Amino acid sequence: MSTDDRRVREFAYQIWESEGKPEGQEARHWEMARKLAEAEALAPAKPVKATKAKAAPATKAKAGAAQVVTPPGEKSATTKKPRAPRKPAS
Repeated sequence: MSTDDRRVREFAYQIWESEGKPEGQEARHWEMARKLAEAEALAPAKPVKATKAKAAPATKAKAGAAQVVTPPGEKSATTKKPRAPRKPAS
């Protein structure tokens, strides 16, 4: 199994899980996953550097770490706000 086939399989599984594991949607999930993998392969390897005025805060990722692509309509785990610290007991 090639890396591309493995990536399509991973995307299809993520889509299937995110939709509540429905039956009979395999062909649609595979097609969506194939398109996501194709888009990922065509995306530039390095992000384009923005000017300082327009630069968004960057998150540090480990070198060589795979980036997770979130299917459309699904919130990623990284969008959560950090919780405020608890107030000390009086």
